[in-house]
Amino acid sequence: MNSSLPLTYSASYWENVSFLAPADVLVIGAGIVGLSAAIHLKERDPGLDVLVIERGPLPAGASTRNAGFACFGSMSELIDDMQTRPEADVWALVERRYLGLQRLRSRIGDEALSYEQRGGFELFRSEEGPIFERCLDQLQDFNKQVATITGMPATYAVVNEKIESFGLGGIRYLIHNQAEGQIHTGRMMRALLKKAIELDIRLLFGVEVAQLESSAAGAFVQTTQGWELKASEVLVATNGFAKRLMPHLPLVPARNQVLITHPVEGLQLKGCFHYDRGYYYFRNVDDRILLGGGRILDVEGETTDELGTTSLIQQALESLLHEVVAPGCHVEIDHWWSGIMGIGQLKSPIIEKVADHIAVAVRMGGMGVALGSLVGESAAELVLGV
Repeated sequence: MNSSLPLTYSASYWENVSFLAPADVLVIGAGIVGLSAAIHLKERDPGLDVLVIERGPLPAGASTRNAGFACFGSMSELIDDMQTRPEADVWALVERRYLGLQRLRSRIGDEALSYEQRGGFELFRSEEGPIFERCLDQLQDFNKQVATITGMPATYAVVNEKIESFGLGGIRYLIHNQAEGQIHTGRMMRALLKKAIELDIRLLFGVEVAQLESSAAGAFVQTTQGWELKASEVLVATNGFAKRLMPHLPLVPARNQVLITHPVEGLQLKGCFHYDRGYYYFRNVDDRILLGGGRILDVEGETTDELGTTSLIQQALESLLHEVVAPGCHVEIDHWWSGIMGIGQLKSPIIEKVADHIAVAVRMGGMGVALGSLVGESAAELVLGV
């Protein structure tokens, strides 16, 4: 017996008045940004009626599919950014990421996040010596700048002596960022959802937007179920999927592929690791190794909002796993997944009104964990007209 709902679903009176009633603010997207915005709206004005809708059964773009890095910038990545952007802009974004992480921690709590400040490590092979030397030349200046953000006198330090203890292969140099950490992504999202429910925010999952329009009185959403949802204000927080609703936005989707291993006996790896300007990353999770990235190998092919994996990047990640991350260890891959980021020529988020009664908060640039809380709050202030 097929018990699934028809494509066009006629709501009952009870559903219309309890779940689908007009809202003061309708948030599209139940990820970090959308939930942070909704929570901030209710914290500012408990009387607001806030509705959050999500097209999937889970907020499955990047928020539940990221690697759980509480990071704000490896040295080579920031130096690379400074080739195309003013240095002041790069440091302003670093500060925003760092403060966003502190806001996330204060809102949810380190225990609920399973937060561990083991630091972030950037790896360099022998052939990448010139890149390392460039980082080394700027390390003192970086520490002076970052000290104004983290309060730590030496955020970055060379720790080559730790390479052997981590069991890494083919790595010559290692730079440690002591201010970075790691979280449990699933627990983070469960905590945000719990907070939203406690604040009496309406949450609807499995609701996909077919059309979004504004009028003089407000905005309305047509869904694929045939419903019309009305609100005084609408906030679009769908990040990498935003172009489906707003093709004009200066962002593109970017897929990252990820693997996780079965538990590894005697795993030496502890912390978050970045390689090749952050295009590859790995960490320990419950005695397992999580490894992802490789988008740089096929930028055009990975500019997509379709979830999936490809043999090219799978093979590259497997090689990195066995040659660098856990050489000489018996490591078996448990499973693969992918997540969708929103990126653009500029790494800064887009938080702006795009029409009467419609605002957007998108383009996290792969730093949604760090930026999501503050971006959501800024978007909430925008919606409130503060």
